[in-house]
Amino acid sequence: MKKQIKDMDLKELGGFICDAMLAKDIHVVLSGGSCVEIYSRGEYSSWDLDLINRYNEQYKKIHKVMQELGFKEHNKYFVHEDTKYFIEFPSGPLGVGDAPVEDIAEIDTEAGVLRLLTPTDCIKDRLAAYFHWDDEQSLQQAIWVAQQNDCDLDSIEKWSIKEGEEKKFSNFIELLKK
Repeated sequence: MKKQIKDMDLKELGGFICDAMLAKDIHVVLSGGSCVEIYSRGEYSSWDLDLINRYNEQYKKIHKVMQELGFKEHNKYFVHEDTKYFIEFPSGPLGVGDAPVEDIAEIDTEAGVLRLLTPTDCIKDRLAAYFHWDDEQSLQQAIWVAQQNDCDLDSIEKWSIKEGEEKKFSNFIELLKK
């Protein structure tokens, strides 16, 4: 028997929802702070799961699946009485800055397969907030992810240049080396 929602951690809950959505041909990918929590191994904590609606499926289809899973809509989130996590479905397309995301990582859990940004794209996602809104917290999150995972720094550098942020990328690299 599958795990109960009350016993699921962040990865398991994400995998459970990803599989439930995929069964209805709805493709979602975990992004945002929850990816940072996973890839930083807990340096950062998030209570919300941002599951990007990759192909902009009709929201009412997502709403129906979430209701079937026992979640209720509250403001822009879905909540469930058996978990502290809340779920949001930002619309796609799935991207970081102006670049589309091509590769999707997967983590097998006891409750389902979690589909999420790769560590490289998670870093780009955090750096986008730093680049465009001067969000220092997002810069720190990008550093944590880069320190604890294999990532493609060349790809991140090329992306940063396309975003017009070579100087801020250099700052990221300097801080990463410390």
